[in-house]
Amino acid sequence: MGPLTEQAAVDPARQREAASALRAFLPEAAVLCDLEDVKPYECDGLTAYRQVPMVVVLPETEEQVCRILRTCHEMRVPVVARGAGTGLSGGALPLGNGVLLSLAKFRRIVDVDLQARSARVQPGVRNLAISDAVAPHGLYYAPDPSSQLACTIGGNVAENSGGVHCLKYGLTVHNILKLRVATIEGDVLEIGSDALDAAGYDLLALMTGSEGMLGVVLEVTVRLLPKPEYAQVVMAAFDDIEKAGRAVANVIAAGIIPAGFEMMDQAATRAVEEFARAGYRTDVAAVLLCECDGTREEVASAVQRVQDVMDDSGAVQTEVSRDEAQRLRFWAGRKAAFPAAGAISPDYYCMDGTIPRKHLGAVLRRITELEGKYGLRCANVFHAGDGNLHPLILYDANQPGELERTEEFGAEILELCLQVGGTITGEHGVGVEKINQMCSQFKTAELEAFHGIKRAFDGHGLLNPGKAVPTLHRCAEFGRMHVHAGQQKFPDLPRF
Repeated sequence: MGPLTEQAAVDPARQREAASALRAFLPEAAVLCDLEDVKPYECDGLTAYRQVPMVVVLPETEEQVCRILRTCHEMRVPVVARGAGTGLSGGALPLGNGVLLSLAKFRRIVDVDLQARSARVQPGVRNLAISDAVAPHGLYYAPDPSSQLACTIGGNVAENSGGVHCLKYGLTVHNILKLRVATIEGDVLEIGSDALDAAGYDLLALMTGSEGMLGVVLEVTVRLLPKPEYAQVVMAAFDDIEKAGRAVANVIAAGIIPAGFEMMDQAATRAVEEFARAGYRTDVAAVLLCECDGTREEVASAVQRVQDVMDDSGAVQTEVSRDEAQRLRFWAGRKAAFPAAGAISPDYYCMDGTIPRKHLGAVLRRITELEGKYGLRCANVFHAGDGNLHPLILYDANQPGELERTEEFGAEILELCLQVGGTITGEHGVGVEKINQMCSQFKTAELEAFHGIKRAFDGHGLLNPGKAVPTLHRCAEFGRMHVHAGQQKFPDLPRF
């Protein structure tokens, strides 16, 4: 399978040795080795790639986590940390010769400081559970991934997750104050501060989005925000995908910063409407959802300005949510895009890349051309306000060659993002899915700097090895393959 290297099968002797060392201080039920027990952990949300782990451990205390890491470090056993397993880049894909460290039992909200508007939570706390817990106090946690019902805050930190409201309120890195992290040696670090700044290097930003390669998150202090007084969504329909793309850039250029700004093409809206009945038009090329929040006066003014810009940009219709129920229904449809794709296709591959907003229309047009090249359908849903694409390539894994074509299709989309000055991810991370495209995005000196940071935290390369940052040898091999394949370039798009 494309980005993966061949993994060795589980070594029974090594498995027994590791399990015995771990059972010396963990309960019998917290160390899983039997195939029927470890198989549920063989993949995360990127189900195309699977590997049964050698051992799964289920600790319940920080002390147990630290001792697990210390034991694995002494035995030179690789460790992959896992939260809810909702990641979409294979970041939690286990190793056949390693330990899968589940943090599912760390589900406690430790403390809520209403005066400081912050909360300390364990890594297994679900994203939405934080907002639910503080809702009676008029507060909430802003980052809202589509999987927020299930995804955990530890995984959000690992991938620097965003969501539909990240345009105005930022990603995970902008909404956390402090981390408590265990190193591979079993030491505990306190990173960040309850204050607005901390002395020294910004390790908080470094750790956020590091995909479990530098440490294991034990606790997160998150920022809480007051709920906006009022919010409305403008839904705008366009008969041309490029007009919709230009409308996004025009809204931002007009000085309007929406709370959320999403776009779906016709394939996506048809799937979503069949699945969720959100009230979207399905006879148009694209639908934009633009939310404004604040005081009622601020929202009324902003909504009118958004409608004016949409009309001037060629919208064939605009509709404003008439009440809170309709506003939530509009967003429920957008957040149902992934399961909706699953309802119309046996399998789907959710990509994630980010581009400058001004190129949205042109890039979407090129993705349509790639559909013809690969003979596969692609539904597009994305955070339009910050140019974060989420193409959903529809395929059938039971059809010979379709997964491979899907991988090639996805790789070209990522290369296209780079061509117009973008990046290969926005919030899903690199994991195993995009590791080859890291070779395209970064130069040798930059990759060497990444490896230097890895060595400083994890000298033996035991934390989530083989993910996110490719070896220079891999990049050399990929470069030769890339040149030989002669992947399609688009001469009428800008090169950066």
